[in-house]
This record gives sequence, structure tokens and C-alpha cells, in this order.
Amino acid sequence: MNTSLAEPLTTPPDANLDTDSRVPGNSGIWVGIFCVLVEFLMLFTVYFVAKAHHPEAFQGGPDKLATVAGVTITMLLLTSGYCMVKAVAAVRQDASTRAFRWILLAILLGCGYPLVKYFEIRWNITHGVDGQAGIFYTVYYYLTLTHLVHVFWGLLGLSWVAIRTNRGIYSSEEYGGLEAAAVYWHTTDVIWLVIFPFFYVLR
Repeated sequence: MNTSLAEPLTTPPDANLDTDSRVPGNSGIWVGIFCVLVEFLMLFTVYFVAKAHHPEAFQGGPDKLATVAGVTITMLLLTSGYCMVKAVAAVRQDASTRAFRWILLAILLGCGYPLVKYFEIRWNITHGVDGQAGIFYTVYYYLTLTHLVHVFWGLLGLSWVAIRTNRGIYSSEEYGGLEAAAVYWHTTDVIWLVIFPFFYVLR
């Protein structure tokens, strides 16, 4: 019997498992993310209920919003999320200095979101688009400002892991905290990718 044909059969069943197949981050962050997703699921339900009862308000509502602001926020968050991907990849290579720079860039881009939102709200109010302008704008403000609160939490998390990365606390052997912050940050990206078309695109 040719033993070369039989050798693959004796390979341990877990020998080819990908070492990166583990769940990223930690269990605590996933509990938090689950709570955030449930919260926004409820808010999206409110959106659809309001739209079903006031279709005309949601038909013309996006016309008064500054679409360029929504697009800018989208690009800032996606680019910031990409920076966190690069930061995690750098730590896995024990390149802490490079990872720190990527995190700082992610924070800088992330801070662009509240800055753009500030000018957007000023523009809205100048053009009569406030919380009293109709049901569409009431839902719009409630959802987007709630999302902004979570972005602030995310920025605080990124700042914390930036400090720890700069101190060399994370390494290729242990970077769960950095990964947890990155996962939460990606969650805010995904939620915004749902919010953006709801208010700026769909009629």
C-alpha cells in the first residue's frame, strides 16, 4: 500500500484551522454591540411606522436636507474604519508605532463627523429644517443624533486604545482591546450606512 496516499488521513482534524477564525475583540464588546443593534432596530421600526402613516412627509423630506453633508459623513466614517483595519493589521505585525499613527488618523477622520454635523444642523435651522418642521425631520434628528452619541463613545474608545498602543501595551500576542474598539467603530459605520439612504436618498 502506498503510504503517501494514506498520510492525509492521519492529519489531525484541527491542523488546518485558521488561527484567525476566533471572534474578534472580546465578549463584553459584543454584548454592547448587541444592545446598540437592538436600540437601532427599535429606532428603524419607528422610522418605518412613521413612514407608513405619513408617506407624503417622507417623500419630500430628503429634498430639504444637505445631501453633500450625508455623503461627506459617509466617506469620513468609512475611511476612518479603514484606518482601524490598518491599525489592527500593524499591531499583528508588532508595529506599534505604525498602529498608533493609523489610530490617530482614524480619530481625526472620525472627529470630522460631528464637525460636519454641526454645520449641517446650522444649515438646516437656517432653512427652517428643525425638529418642529414635520415628522420626517423629527425622526431624522432623533436617529442621527442618537448615532452621533454612539460615535462619541467610539471616539473615546479609540482615544483610549491610542494611548495604550503608544505605550506598547498591545502586541501580536495580545491586542483584544484594540480589536474590540475597532469592531465597535465598524458597527457605527454599518449603522450609518443604513441611516444615510433612509434620510438622504430614499423617497
